[in-house]
Amino acid sequence: QIDYTGTEPSSPCNKCLNVSWDSTPPCTCTINFTLEHSFESNVFMYYGLSNFYQNHRRYVKSRDDSQLNGDNSSLLNPSKECEPYRTNEDKPIAPCGAIANSMFNGMVTLLTYHLDGSVIWLCYSVLYLKHYYFCLILGTTKPVNWPKPVYMLDSEPDNNGFINEDFIVWMRTAALPTFRKLYRLIERKNNLQPTLQAGRYSLDIAYNYPVHSFDGRKRMILSTISWMGGKNPFLGIAYITVGSICFFLGVVLLIIHHKYGNRNSSADIPN
Repeated sequence: QIDYTGTEPSSPCNKCLNVSWDSTPPCTCTINFTLEHSFESNVFMYYGLSNFYQNHRRYVKSRDDSQLNGDNSSLLNPSKECEPYRTNEDKPIAPCGAIANSMFNGMVTLLTYHLDGSVIWLCYSVLYLKHYYFCLILGTTKPVNWPKPVYMLDSEPDNNGFINEDFIVWMRTAALPTFRKLYRLIERKNNLQPTLQAGRYSLDIAYNYPVHSFDGRKRMILSTISWMGGKNPFLGIAYITVGSICFFLGVVLLIIHHKYGNRNSSADIPN
């Protein structure tokens, strides 16, 4: 994983730390890194955030499911749960609420270098939202923290609107303040070469998402799977912990049984 928060003076993204989130053009930085080992299978690219409490009660409730389902009346009259991101300049916001308003909008370009020094673009992604039936929401306005209205943000016709994959991923709130969410998938093109070969790479970042104000951190994570599935250390740690507790209690109960189990607990009843 690569941390690109930029709080360290030596970080290439430190210059973007105090730049306004809505600056045009956005501040950009590049981080070079090296993969020590090749990634043989499909590579999953995640963005990670720390100290971001998506599990706060008011934050979790700040959404309108009827609006997300495409209900026309909810588009023009969002739920009061979306306050204070329900309306802006006397126009209803679509999508409304704090969750949608804080959607991660980082833009990342993953580059690899060939042996001859040429650069190949591996993954270019921008997380934005656009409603599929944009004619229905011409009477609405964009979320406060979005740079563009919803009907101007995505050029892909099959990945638009409230069914946008990046938007769906973001709207599934995380249970813990440190989390990661799926960003992009780099698929393996053939069985003769690994998806990502060991070597030099660079990460070009458009610093759109500020986290310094709440002492948060941003990171990019590359992960892959083997024939046994993905890596999940939590289950292994949980099984070992529970098993150790059960073993310890079993030993304690065995000692108690040998020490006190042979005693005659019956009492003679006098005639």
